[in-house]
Amino acid sequence: LLTGTEQEKPMLSLQNVDLSKFDDDDDSDDDDDSEDDSDDSDDDDDEKADLERELARIRKEREEEKLRKEMEAAEEKMNKRNQEALSGNPLLNLGKQNFTVKKRWYDDVVFKNQARDAPKAQKTFINDTIRNAFHRKFLNKYMK
Repeated sequence: LLTGTEQEKPMLSLQNVDLSKFDDDDDSDDDDDSEDDSDDSDDDDDEKADLERELARIRKEREEEKLRKEMEAAEEKMNKRNQEALSGNPLLNLGKQNFTVKKRWYDDVVFKNQARDAPKAQKTFINDTIRNAFHRKFLNKYMK
């Protein structure tokens, strides 16, 4: 039947139900059934306590496993970060690095440095219109 008060939700409980009327055996065992009910309730309480302990143990194991996995992940992440920091610095990897200069494709070309001209003389400013560089260039170009 249902047990509980009107304010709480009613709970179904087998402890308050008389199971003797559903029993297929003789009704002469009624006194034995009452003893069995108390033994069954003790057994049920023991089983319930065992199940609760087992559940608490399983939860604890899961929590420990989760914590262990988080610790391993954090340690792996830290090791990876340290390894990247060590391998990313070329000064720490002197034994592994080759500092030879790579040849470019145009280093072996026959006609090299063809675009370079002779160094140009610096222009100096002359405050005379007849002797300045523009006037001389003009005369050489058009009056020759």
